[in-house]
Amino acid sequence: MRLPAPAKIIRCAIYTRKSTTEGLDSDFNTLDAQREACEAYILSQRAEGWLASETLYDDGGFTGGNTGRPALQALLSDIQSGQIDCVVVYKVDRLSRSLLDFVKLMEVFEQHEVSFVSVTQQFNTATSMGRLVLNVLLSFAQFEREIISERTSDKMCAARRKGKWVGGPPVLGYDLDRERKRLILDPNDAKIVRELFALYLKKESMLKVAREANRRGWKTKSWVTKNGKIRKGRPFDKARLQRILSDITYIGKVRHKEQSFPGKHSGIVDQSVFRQVQALIKKNRNAGGKTYRNPHAGLLKRLLRCGNCGAAMGHTYTQKKNKLYRYYLCTTKQKQGRQTCDTPFLPAQDIEDFVVEMIKRIGSDPELLEQAFTETVKHRDSLQSELEQERRQLLEKQRKTRIKIERLVAMIDSSDASLSTVREHLNKAEHIVSQTERGLADVEEKLKGLESETVDRERLFDALTRFGSLWEVLAQRERVKLMRQLIETVVFDPVTGNISLTFNPASPCSE
Repeated sequence: MRLPAPAKIIRCAIYTRKSTTEGLDSDFNTLDAQREACEAYILSQRAEGWLASETLYDDGGFTGGNTGRPALQALLSDIQSGQIDCVVVYKVDRLSRSLLDFVKLMEVFEQHEVSFVSVTQQFNTATSMGRLVLNVLLSFAQFEREIISERTSDKMCAARRKGKWVGGPPVLGYDLDRERKRLILDPNDAKIVRELFALYLKKESMLKVAREANRRGWKTKSWVTKNGKIRKGRPFDKARLQRILSDITYIGKVRHKEQSFPGKHSGIVDQSVFRQVQALIKKNRNAGGKTYRNPHAGLLKRLLRCGNCGAAMGHTYTQKKNKLYRYYLCTTKQKQGRQTCDTPFLPAQDIEDFVVEMIKRIGSDPELLEQAFTETVKHRDSLQSELEQERRQLLEKQRKTRIKIERLVAMIDSSDASLSTVREHLNKAEHIVSQTERGLADVEEKLKGLESETVDRERLFDALTRFGSLWEVLAQRERVKLMRQLIETVVFDPVTGNISLTFNPASPCSE
């Protein structure tokens, strides 16, 4: 008589989650209740070889709206390392309340042959019917979460229509009454705001007004957060000044998307003065556009950098008596004033001719060719190291911000805080995540380019050797293209007058 083969051991991981931290410090909380129900279900399946893992995967105080949860990440790591055969939850929305995230999680589960079970909803992803029920339930979970978000947004919109202040840091000229959620006029700061508007109408220059405001010792709004943190005011620059001069708060209004409504707070600036300032801003913006959209090609545009402050040097021109004068200027000086950087305006033709002669000389000198190759390899290695460090920093920033978002969403769910304040911080955090993701994509693309390309000695030598003869037959547009393929940066040192070249390690052009 043959004995039945022992059932295969199914290693089951129990995952629990709660959106808020309320009640988690009690002796028996909701996470314990979820785990107890899952353990009982696993015990009922022991004849099938089910065995509960001793590792706890508990996320207390984290929303199911995304996957940035410590315990969930630990669970995924253990799945990928082959330590888990089945994931068991109390309800499907404990794992995720986002359909898109859930699909991605299911892809990971399927890749590693891990099944998913919800003990209160009677389905198992090992069957087609189980997968169908799962998608239906998850759709309702996501719908519920989106309804909460829409209600929050509708509440903020209604408050704006009534002219109420719905949150955010107070602007210069006002203090914040947190109990009544209103802006209160600050007479001293209000006087500074009026002076800023008057100065702009007089000087007609953001830079001059910012410089004058800093000379007088004025700064942007200093305030104290709800948690008691002090946010000190900052010196004025063009961007901060323009935000103030364009803010309809100062004429007693509030904005919601593209609409404005009468506010509950007092205005500081007369509406006629505000309209004059907006007209002047528009006029100066249109007049200043010619500098940046000039049709005259700058050979070193986007390549030349200031050796004093590290900023890019923009290419521009002026025209006097039908004669064109092109030059490069430090963008720090252009944006913040002449006193911020000592690098002078550089005659464009002179520095462009000098760089071209440098490249020709390198191409005709074997010793300089070897030196150029050595420096290019060294620069490539340094660039790769910097990019890898930047990637680590961005990943850490992304991790911390996602944890912050989880806690903010949990606060909305629990109604423990002002919805307007939470929403404002949530928007800022989501913006940071979006910026971080774009930064990571950019870094990954650059690293991929560096890893797939090695500095080809013969190719670089060929490009530099042929540069002189090739240069003479190229049109100006082709010269600009060749320069950007061959050169990565050109740095001008205003102290010594020296110019240094860095060749592009990824794609030295030999065409």
